[in-house]
Amino acid sequence: MEPAVIALIVIALLVIVVLAKSVTIVPQAQAKVVERLGRYSRTLSPGLALLVPFVDRVRATIDLREQVVSFPPQPVITADNLQVGIDTVVYFQVTDPRLAVYGIANYITGMEQLTTTTLRNVVGGLNLEGALTGRDGINSQLREVLDGTTGPWGLRVARVEIKAIDPPPSIQDSMEKQMRADRDKRAVILTAEGQRQSAITTAEGQKASAILSAEGKKQAAILEAEAERQSRILRAEGERAALFLQAQGQAKSIETVFRAIHDGKPDQGLLAYQYLQTLPQIAQGDANKMWIVPSEFSKALEGLSRLGGAEGESRSWLDVGPGDGGNGAAPAQPLDTTGWFDSNLPPAAEQPEAKISLSSIGVEPGVPSAPMPTPPSLSQATDEVRSTPQIERGAPDQQ
Repeated sequence: MEPAVIALIVIALLVIVVLAKSVTIVPQAQAKVVERLGRYSRTLSPGLALLVPFVDRVRATIDLREQVVSFPPQPVITADNLQVGIDTVVYFQVTDPRLAVYGIANYITGMEQLTTTTLRNVVGGLNLEGALTGRDGINSQLREVLDGTTGPWGLRVARVEIKAIDPPPSIQDSMEKQMRADRDKRAVILTAEGQRQSAITTAEGQKASAILSAEGKKQAAILEAEAERQSRILRAEGERAALFLQAQGQAKSIETVFRAIHDGKPDQGLLAYQYLQTLPQIAQGDANKMWIVPSEFSKALEGLSRLGGAEGESRSWLDVGPGDGGNGAAPAQPLDTTGWFDSNLPPAAEQPEAKISLSSIGVEPGVPSAPMPTPPSLSQATDEVRSTPQIERGAPDQQ
């Protein structure tokens, strides 16, 4: 190969190397720190950038996105002398690539150590229960300390989270027992509350049932009282009508007997005979051991002797012919009995008592009625019967 060709090839390779050294591409969300002759020159932003070959060089490429770093569990002693392991997660972002490169040798390691020391300081002032329940306070304190410390490193700490707090196994067992006891306690309380509510509901149901039963008995008693009242009124009406009819019958009977006696014109012999018929009734009864003959007995016998013909001028009542009334008078006219059993009383449904209602006597439905009025006495009933229009006594029909 000729020396000229070799020289061209070498020159081409040099040109390619120079071009490669002078041109660099920065990806998005990244930054490159450029040094010139060993000193910081500039920070390249994303895009195409030109460098001076063999004079400028890229010292480091920094990721500008938010990064997440998880640190392993760190042993921390609480205020009550219990050792717990705490895992932390730090969210941070590089805000100044130059400070991140020249401010600290390794900002990840520095942040880890700073997080561990700060966590021990914060948790060391809390007991186990405070550390378990106060994670938000611990996170905020860690973030304030880390953000203030990593500012000169060109970093911004967004937040710090405690991933896990692992107490010793014995403490975990005790905590589980405490939690189980607390859950059992709440279960017993809830069971008691349920039984209490059930008893209250049952009592309310029984109360409502008793009230409804009492209301039903009250209504039944009211209806029964009203029915008894109407029954008594109807029975009283029936008894009044019966007494009225009986009084009418007695009046007719007395009138008929009175008329028959006057039409028959009885004499002393008939009266003496009736007197003798009444005497045996005086001796009736098992308790009568003796009976006294009245003084009028001899006079009655004298009357009978006169009737028997002891004296010639007297006539016996046996000689009286039928229909002559004992004196040979004309026979009496037959009695007219067509109106004897007629009643002038209105029907029971039209009686004033049957039209009495609860509202007319001032008693509302559903309210116990007042005591029933006292029934009229016998004398009042008799006066009422007397005041009732009687059947007109007509003369016997003339034949």
